[in-house]
Amino acid sequence: MAWERLPGRGCGALHRCLLGAALLLGLRLCTELRRAGAQPPARSGLPGPDPRPPEPLLPPAPAQRRGASRRQVTYVRSGRRAPPGGGGSGTQEPGCCPPRGRPRRKGPRWHIDLQPWAGPARSLDEEALRFLRYISTIQIACDHVSTDSLATDSSPSKKPWSVCLDDRFGLGHQIRNKQCRLYSLGLGSDDTHFEVSMANDGCEVHRFDPTVKSAHILESERFWYHRLSVDWRDSHPAVAAQKPYSNTRKLRTILNEFGHHKIDVLKADLESAEWKVLENLILEDVFEQIGQLIFEIHLHWPGFEVSGSDSSVVRFWYSLLKELELQDFRLFHSYKDLSKPQLFLKKDIFNASSCYTLSWVNTRWK
Repeated sequence: MAWERLPGRGCGALHRCLLGAALLLGLRLCTELRRAGAQPPARSGLPGPDPRPPEPLLPPAPAQRRGASRRQVTYVRSGRRAPPGGGGSGTQEPGCCPPRGRPRRKGPRWHIDLQPWAGPARSLDEEALRFLRYISTIQIACDHVSTDSLATDSSPSKKPWSVCLDDRFGLGHQIRNKQCRLYSLGLGSDDTHFEVSMANDGCEVHRFDPTVKSAHILESERFWYHRLSVDWRDSHPAVAAQKPYSNTRKLRTILNEFGHHKIDVLKADLESAEWKVLENLILEDVFEQIGQLIFEIHLHWPGFEVSGSDSSVVRFWYSLLKELELQDFRLFHSYKDLSKPQLFLKKDIFNASSCYTLSWVNTRWK
């Protein structure tokens, strides 16, 4: 018996099944593509769908890049939430901003800032008159100026080496508590009366003189001699080995080697090397470690490694002393040595002496 098939019935059902399967497959594929394209890129932090059309053919970003982005966000957040004392994780804080309460360290300086010229002519007369007026004008009053011992502070002395013992500057308190430290820089001078007096009063005294025979000599309980010359540069190791009696150091180097963080009094008689030493102390920011400064300055010639016209030399001298003022040092004693030749840059002018002894106090000293 022959099977009779209705015309068009079986073929249409098959077509409808295939069409329905294709439609379901297309809907599923479209749904998957929409899900893949709706996810925002890993670097974007904004919620919601991506307004750009999906790009299903582009590969996803590498895992290392996404991880690096996450680490960057974690680093910034941990830096903001870290406690002021530096606790928490061991991640190093960014070096741009120091913690609160700690002053920012100053960058290195390579030269001092010269002051403007004293006048339009840029002449020696203008510069010399301004400089001599400056070193002769007391900037701060000291009621107890002493050169020998605490017993003489009631009668101010006119001798050159003077310290201020006013209570507001703390030196008298440091001496009475035997916590005072004095550095004396010299070149073969036999006059150590001031150093001996300060040692007897309770100061720890270190005298640096390249002419002494031994490297370190304990003269008394509180008085040390060191065979060192304080200079504006350190000596080369080879030169120091060949010439042990001319060993030179910068003051910053000596402080680091001795482990000293402060000097209550710095006294210096460097025989015309004082200008370059002063410049080095300014450039290396050593003055913040010094309470009082006593320098003998020499004006009969420019000094070691100071050159230029006479007017530019005096301008350089003046700029160095103005740097002290900018660092809160104030002149409280000025001594004009009339026993020395009356010469100013090899000229007998302005009634100036070739030698002055100046004493400053650090008004911020604690």
